Amino acid sequence: MAKLLETFPCVPSTERGRGILISGDPKSDTILYCNGRSVFIRSLRQPQDVHVYGEHGYAVTVARYSPNGEWIASADVSGTVRVWGTHNDFVLKNEFRVLAGRIDDLQWSFDGLRIVASGDGKGKSLVRSFALDYLEMLEWSLGLDQFAFVIYMYRWDSGNTMGDFDGHSRRVLSCAFKPTRPFRIATCGEDFLVNFYDGPPFKFHSSHREHSNFVNCIRYSPDGTKFITVSSDKKGMIYDGKTGDKIGELASEDGHKGSIYAVSWSPDSKRVLTVSADKSAKVWEVAEDGTVGSVIKTLTFMESGGAEDMLVGCLWQNDHLITVSLGGTMSLFSADDMDKPPLLLSGHIKNVTSLAVLGANQKTILSCSYDGLIVKWLQGVGYSCKLQMKDTKIKRLAATESSIFLSGFDNKVWRIPLTDNEFGAAAHVDIGHQPLDISIAVDSPESTSLVSFDSGVVLLNGLNILSKIDLGFAVAASVISPDGKEAIVGGQDGKLHIYSVSGDNSLKEEAVLEKHRGALTVIRYSPDLTMFASGDANREAVVWDRETKQVKLNNMLFHTARINCLAWSPNSTMVATGSIDTCVIVYEVDKPASSRITVRNAHLGGVNAVGFIDDCTVASSGEDASVRLWHIEPQ
Repeated sequence: MAKLLETFPCVPSTERGRGILISGDPKSDTILYCNGRSVFIRSLRQPQDVHVYGEHGYAVTVARYSPNGEWIASADVSGTVRVWGTHNDFVLKNEFRVLAGRIDDLQWSFDGLRIVASGDGKGKSLVRSFALDYLEMLEWSLGLDQFAFVIYMYRWDSGNTMGDFDGHSRRVLSCAFKPTRPFRIATCGEDFLVNFYDGPPFKFHSSHREHSNFVNCIRYSPDGTKFITVSSDKKGMIYDGKTGDKIGELASEDGHKGSIYAVSWSPDSKRVLTVSADKSAKVWEVAEDGTVGSVIKTLTFMESGGAEDMLVGCLWQNDHLITVSLGGTMSLFSADDMDKPPLLLSGHIKNVTSLAVLGANQKTILSCSYDGLIVKWLQGVGYSCKLQMKDTKIKRLAATESSIFLSGFDNKVWRIPLTDNEFGAAAHVDIGHQPLDISIAVDSPESTSLVSFDSGVVLLNGLNILSKIDLGFAVAASVISPDGKEAIVGGQDGKLHIYSVSGDNSLKEEAVLEKHRGALTVIRYSPDLTMFASGDANREAVVWDRETKQVKLNNMLFHTARINCLAWSPNSTMVATGSIDTCVIVYEVDKPASSRITVRNAHLGGVNAVGFIDDCTVASSGEDASVRLWHIEPQ
């Protein structure tokens, strides 16, 4: 049996030059954001409390809670909106094809019966509002020590359009539903226009062109009296919520020096939070009549010092001010004490390709992603620190207590010194070939490392090349023993070649093992050095006895696709495998393979790396850019 202990989630997907949307539910104090095909539901009180909805077929762009918090509407780049419940395994209530292209924003009406969505119509409608037909609501409670059930029963119709939204000629980036009666909808977009519609059925009322660049975001105040727009022209305009007339703007004094990407109102409708490409967030006091907005606080964000520090998203929820940088880092400021340093929530944006658990400190996890980001995690804490490798795509990672070794998609092997809470300066060596696999002889005096390439291997001492050996066959995977005296190299033909490593750093072939029917993908020694395990592209794993070279556990054929990764428990009694079939499978070496423990749907898109934290805890990562910890209870 496997139980999810923690999730170290990815951060929101970002795009340079575009704002992103995060939203939340003030009642539960959770936020919603999107990455890939998934919607992440994350608690602000306990950031490690994360739930994931991954049923979209395309990349998700926006997700929002219904006013009562019982439903979530999420939209994707195909123009589809899915409405699903926040309870009971996210049951799907309905799906609508709303636009012909990408949806950039959506909003619920205050009664939860209508949704407006905007985006790229690809020559067709750029904005659409549709109804969610209310049938009946039944509410009851059971007087069992304040334990109550509330059940809401809805019927959802086919999403009929509720009016015509003419007036825009280009992509509509944002939309807003007036949160009080009478119903109003406001929109803005790449044509520099702010349009206003009344209804239902909704019809065009008026249009404004006060902005001179893309209008990136539009939001109604919670009391419905005003709405505000922000633009790449560095300006913010304030409009009357009922008539749509312009009534004021944000003051230029102490204003933003770059494009403003997002805006969010305070719960009391008196202040707004804005974020900009100038790497700052500003809190503005809005006059009661809406004629002017004045800066009362500037919040700066400086992490890398580069473009990744640009701020592209924000949310004001209860007493939290949340900003999102281009690098994906979420900063949580306190609305009551804005001078207090923010809590940083960071992680990966792209798929995690590899991870390592540090030997002496079993609670430290290092993970790396395709885009060159290395993140350090602490069990029970979460995000610790990160390092962005410039212009480097990372494929493999191996680590000791003092160093990290990386290989990517060029000919370089990188070494990074590692201290308690920071990364040192990276250095590299060019081995003349694209590395395939990397492993470290952690118990050898010189910490020799073995790097394989398409036709051979390279032995390294630090970043010094000891030897480069062409093996005469197509190499697929490799590993060096912890003492540095033996190496195993797997071929594309499924054969395992076992070599002894001599004092002059040459290899002598000792045996060739044949069992696999597909190219080898991973090989790992057991911690007690009595066994090794291998996995292949034909979904099979094998445990071997190191001394006799005989199969110790076979019939490990329970994945349905290529095995990407493999790891041993510290006590050498269990082997965990991960596959592109999204599953992690844990085998006990002394039991038949059929008694396996399977974690299904561990990572949407596939599992790329696994590692044991302790004898009963497995860390996994994958295409969903997240790291998860699982408690394994042997059967």
